[in-house]
This record gives sequence, C-alpha cells and structure tokens, in this order.
Amino acid sequence: MRIADDTSDSLTVVRVPGHGAEDVLVGEDGAVYTGTEDGAVWCVREEGSRLDRVGATGGRPLGLEWLPDGRILICDARRGLLALDTTSGAVEELLTLVHGRRMTFCNNAAVAPDGTIWFSDSSRVHGIERWKADIVENTSSGRLLRRDPDGSVEVVLDGLRFANGVALAADESFVAVAETAGRTVVRHWLSGDRAGRTDLLAGDLPGYPDNIARGSDGLLWVTVASPRDPVVEALMRAPMPLRHAAWRLPAPLQPKPKRTARVWALDDEGRVVHDRSLDASSFHMVTGVREHRGRVWLGSLVEPAVAVFGL
Repeated sequence: MRIADDTSDSLTVVRVPGHGAEDVLVGEDGAVYTGTEDGAVWCVREEGSRLDRVGATGGRPLGLEWLPDGRILICDARRGLLALDTTSGAVEELLTLVHGRRMTFCNNAAVAPDGTIWFSDSSRVHGIERWKADIVENTSSGRLLRRDPDGSVEVVLDGLRFANGVALAADESFVAVAETAGRTVVRHWLSGDRAGRTDLLAGDLPGYPDNIARGSDGLLWVTVASPRDPVVEALMRAPMPLRHAAWRLPAPLQPKPKRTARVWALDDEGRVVHDRSLDASSFHMVTGVREHRGRVWLGSLVEPAVAVFGL
C-alpha cells in the first residue's frame, strides 16, 4: 500500500488512514508508530511505502513510549496507561485509577530503564473533548505522576497549567513536564543537591508546548503547537464567567490555534540548540516530536498524517 507524500520546504508529509496522529515513536529499525483518534495504532515503514495497523485501544491514544519489555506504552486520554504488544495486538491496562479515581486526561509519558513511568494527567476538570476549555478556563488542575515497577502510583506535582509532554534528563537527574497553558517546561529534580526541588527548564515560550521527548541526540525536543495568542492570554486572566462563555461559543467564533509547524530542541540546561519553523501549509499544529539519528518525526492532533524533516 503506497501512502501519498507531500514535501514542502524539506518537510515530508506521510498520510495515515486516521485523523489526529497526535504523537510519534521511532523504533531502532526506523519504523514510526502513531495513534489516531479512532483508537488505532499504526506502524509506518520505509517513508510510507508500507503501513500496518498494529493494534487498537478502544479509546484515544496520545503519547507513545517504549517499555523495557519491547511493548509500547500508550497514554490513552480515556483509558489511562496501556501496554501494546505490536506483534499480537494485545493491550494490557497498566493503570486506570489514581487513588481510587479514574484519570480524566492521561496525556504523555517518559519511561526510565527500570520501568518507572513518569506521566501526565492534563486536567481533573475536562477530558480531551474539551481541551480548549481547560486552557481558556486555566483550571491549573494538571498533574505529573509516577508509576513504579511494582505498580504503586504517586502524584509528584499538582496544580499544573495543563500538564502535557514528559521527558527525563539524559542522566535521569530530573523529570520535565510541559505546561501548555503556562508556556513553560517545568523541571523537577530527582537527584543531586537539588533533589525534590522544582524550577523551570524553560519559561515564556513563544507558543503553547505539547509533547516533549528525548532525542537520540541527547537533546530534549519540544513541540510548539500554536504561537502565543493575545486573546487566549487575556481570557485566561478574565473573570471565570467570561472564560466559561468563551469556550461555549459556536466553534467558528472560538479562539483557534494559529497555523504553525515549529519545534525546539533544548539541552539539559535549558539552552535552545535548535529552533525550526517549517512551512505549515501542508502540516500544522505539531503535538508530537521524535528525533532519531538526525531525522525529526512530527505528529499532529489535527492532521491525518505524520511528517519528517532532516537536520
């Protein structure tokens, strides 16, 4: 099955048969995995010349990561943490409840070599269907959590402004989580003199970050899903009745993400190493990123496609 490609300013777009290929994960063999809003998980090989449906969650798959046993960890917005065997298609529920309550919006994760899973629950107020409402209302109800290999769960950070992408430092000295509404990447120290402290790896970003991921180059790649919007920023500070009213407007009147295709790469000190803005006419709203051996794969919450460019 040949999938149509579009190339624009070095950005190659590879179509998949599903809407909203939100995140991307690359295997050692170069195969690229993504999940779409119908619950399917796809494997793209050879730049789109082969496409296989390797499983389905029955929910809404978002963040993807490799588990130590070779399965794919899936952050399913509706079902929680899942593990997918890409050979058999079997799906195992790893975590659906936190302290007896179902997660509202499981979003993204990072996995340590020992199997510890650091993951985000974006909101305790709104699910994925109302992600815009959570940002406009500025509920600050997002969380960063940790699931240990024995299955125990701990809330590490609470009160985050739409907790989103998660990544570990190259030496596991800290865990980072993107705050979409805050336009920051928060850093929580795990070892060393600063263990237990929380600060910013990056602040005042030029747009709203979504997924983040550690690349094979050792850098922390950050998506910028949409540039900073003065209207959205004003609404987040407005009285709550006005915030409620804004997202209840008919869809054509609501604030919309501006078309952009932009990613950053940071080192572990928060210095910007790469800032790539690409032509957004054929692919926009980048929500997933994965650098692998000099190539950068992108996912999008709104596109029926993944995309790739070379460094």
